[in-house]
Amino acid sequence: MKNTLVILSSILLLASCGQKQSDAPEQVEETKDTVVTETKEMGIMPKGYGILDEATDFKLPSTNGTMVSLSDYPDAKGFIVTFTCNHCPYAVAYEQRIMDLDKKYAPLGYPVIAISPNDPELVPEDNMENMKKLAEEKGYTFPYLLDEGQAIYPQYGATKTPHMFVLNKEDGKNIVRYIGAIDNNYENADDVTERYVEDAVDALLAGNEIAMTSTKAIGCSIKDKRKPRGKKGKKKHHEKKES
Repeated sequence: MKNTLVILSSILLLASCGQKQSDAPEQVEETKDTVVTETKEMGIMPKGYGILDEATDFKLPSTNGTMVSLSDYPDAKGFIVTFTCNHCPYAVAYEQRIMDLDKKYAPLGYPVIAISPNDPELVPEDNMENMKKLAEEKGYTFPYLLDEGQAIYPQYGATKTPHMFVLNKEDGKNIVRYIGAIDNNYENADDVTERYVEDAVDALLAGNEIAMTSTKAIGCSIKDKRKPRGKKGKKKHHEKKES
């Protein structure tokens, strides 16, 4: 009888431990560090650029049928590189503001270079054909490039669409001077109180130090089938639903 009670107690203890584990859902915040750590373990993503790092050049296909590199802009003082796409609600919300950045700063030497980082096989809406349609429909004044092979966005360390990188030409090198969000209100441009990208470029143009060199990019995760899919990020209350 004693042995029977011991066995029953052991069974109940094991069952309670198993229940405790299953009742505690795994919640992983989908931050840059999480994505970088996971994908780095798979050998597909380096750490990504930090402030004052040199950004290497690239050569990517554009919606106008040409291959585009940063070296195609010898007179530029720097670049506003944005990783964006067609389908993401955040990218759609920021589209006009990205267009406005190019209209304001391209004449001053800081053109926008837009790159779509998503795998078109996972998101057909972000394939080159649809990128061409969007660029023509919206009248983009900047190159809209496809990260063919998805080699460039990991190099930069981009994790969201949109994700902004302000580069400044210094001694012939493209130096990263700002990383993060465009501003502090993706929902309504009229309610923006902090314009991070504009402040960064304005500071560079004036020869001043940038007050805020990095912020958290808010947007949709970049779609890459090489990424682990076992962990899902906790959805925040302010995030838009992706289509």
